[in-house]
Parts: sequence; structure tokens; C-alpha cells
Amino acid sequence: MSETAADHVEQPGPAEMRDPFVREEMKRAAVWIGLVVAVVAIIYLAQPLLLIFAGIVFAAILDGGTRLLGRVLPIGRGWRLAIITLFGFGVIFGIMTYAGLEIVAQAETLQRVVTAQFNNILARASELGLTQGPVQIQQISQQLMGTLGRLTSAVGTALGAFTSLIMILVIGIFIAIEPRNYERGVAWMLPLRSRDGFYRTSERMGHTLRRLMMGRLVGMAVEGIGTWILLWIGGVPMALLLGMLTGLLAFIPNIGAIVSGVLIVLVGFSVSPEAGLWGIGVYLIVQIVDGYLIVPYVARKTVDLAPALVLGAQLLFGALFGLMGLMLADPIIAMIKTALEQKSREDQGVTPPEP
Repeated sequence: MSETAADHVEQPGPAEMRDPFVREEMKRAAVWIGLVVAVVAIIYLAQPLLLIFAGIVFAAILDGGTRLLGRVLPIGRGWRLAIITLFGFGVIFGIMTYAGLEIVAQAETLQRVVTAQFNNILARASELGLTQGPVQIQQISQQLMGTLGRLTSAVGTALGAFTSLIMILVIGIFIAIEPRNYERGVAWMLPLRSRDGFYRTSERMGHTLRRLMMGRLVGMAVEGIGTWILLWIGGVPMALLLGMLTGLLAFIPNIGAIVSGVLIVLVGFSVSPEAGLWGIGVYLIVQIVDGYLIVPYVARKTVDLAPALVLGAQLLFGALFGLMGLMLADPIIAMIKTALEQKSREDQGVTPPEP
């Protein structure tokens, strides 16, 4: 006996989206496809994303200075931002104008001194059988650059580095002028139910980044000026250049301190053992002041990052994204940790104090 139309019940096919099973599987597939697309996008768009984040970091520095100036100078935000911006560029231009020629001359001398000292150390290691055959510093530097990771074309040349710097400055200034507009623009792309949480997380992340960068600038100034004065007192040559390099390298935690310390010690011992020992003492004093006074204070006011976590992030980001990733590893990790902590508080129903 044949089945009638009334007895036959149509079942949903694989193209029917109303089927709960199909909808659930499509959601899972969309999540995995989205993750793959995100990973691919990060790989191919790493350099522009890092430039944008560097602009956000620069905007946080300008915004922090503007807020700090507002405590003593009650004028409009635009005027305070202009004062901070002009002051920052004025300081940089003044340093470059005042000490530019001397620094260029000292930089060439520093390169010769460091190269000679490293070659002497490598020759001594070869005599002791610690290395296989004679090794030159140029060979080691090439290997280090190869293992550090690729430097993308945007920062691979002097013109590219200058262009990237200009882009970072422009992005940072534009964001610092009207940060709320960009915050509302990102929130507009989110569902309404998620916007309040986004605003709270964004405020917390902005507060953390401002404090972190202000503390970093204070640490750079203390290390740079302190190193310069102490080395000058001890008669170590190129004290000004070494102080500036120490201050600039202080922007990169852990690795920057190691590099600056090696340079100070090599230059000191190139003069005499006494100068070398004085350089070691200067390095220890500066790092103790920064490590036991400045860094703990900044950590209490922002987010406490374990040194091993920061160093691991620097190695990973440096290998993946080159010099830019190495420099921005610390603020990126701080932002991720702040966002996760804020999410955890909201899931537990804990309302954190206003920053």
C-alpha cells in the first residue's frame, strides 16, 4: 500500500537553517573560520596593526600629560594638549640640536670601541677553546638578527623607519585630540548589550596605559640622566651618549637594561680596569633605583607584570614581528591582562573602583 501525501512528513534538509542542529554546527564552523581568518589577518597585517597600536601608545602619553597639566593649569583641553605636544617636540629638537654633532661623532667611536672589545673577548674565548675557530662580532650580529625575526619593509630602511615614525606621531595626535570619538566608533560596531562593558574596559585599559607610559618615561629620564652624571663624574668617556642610550633603551624592560649595561662596561674597560669597575657600579646603582623604587611604584598604580612574562613576550613578539614587536610587547601584555581582569571582575559581579 503506497504512502499518501498526508502520511508523509517532510524533514529539514542540510540547507535548512531553521534546523537547530544545522544552526549549531554553523555557529561552531563560524567560530573556527573566524579564528583562522583572524590569525591570517594578524600575520599579514602585523606591521600596520603594530603601527596603529604604537600610535595609541603615543596618544596615551599625550593624554596623560594633558590630564596631568590640567591639575595645575585649568585651561581648555585643546590648549593643554598643544602645550604638551609642543613641549615634547621641543625637548627632542633641543637635544638633537644641542648634542647632535657630538653624539654622531661619539656614536662612531662607540661602535669602534664595542667592536674591538667584543672581538678581543671572542679571540680570548677561541684561545680557551670555548668557540670553534675564530669568530668575529659581525658574524654573531648577523646570526642574532636572523634569530630575532624579520624586520618588515616598513622599518627595514631609514626612509621606511622615518615614514613609520611620522605615521605613529600623526595617529597618536589625532587620537589624543578626540579619544572619545574613536572609542564611540568602536563601540558602535558592538551589540548594545555589550557597549557598557566595553566602555568600562576601555576606560580601565586607557588608565593603565597612561600610568604605564608615564612611569616608563620617568624611568627613562632617571636612568638616562643618572647614568650620564655618574659616568661623567667617574671619567668614563662618551658619558652623554651612553646616558642617552641607557634612557632610550629603558623603554624596553629587561632587554634594554642588559644591552645598555654591556655597552657601559665595554666602554669602561676600554679605558682602564678602574673605569670598567666604575661603570659596573653605575649600572648597578641605576638599575637598583629603577628596579626597587620606580618599577614597584608603577606596578602598584597600573598592572603588576611578572618579569618572566614580559621577557617571554618580548622574545615571542620580537621573533614574530621584529623590532617593533619587541618594543611594544610590554604595553600589549599589560592591555591584555587589564582586559582579562576587568572581564573576570564583571563575571563575578565585582565593581572595581573608578580609575
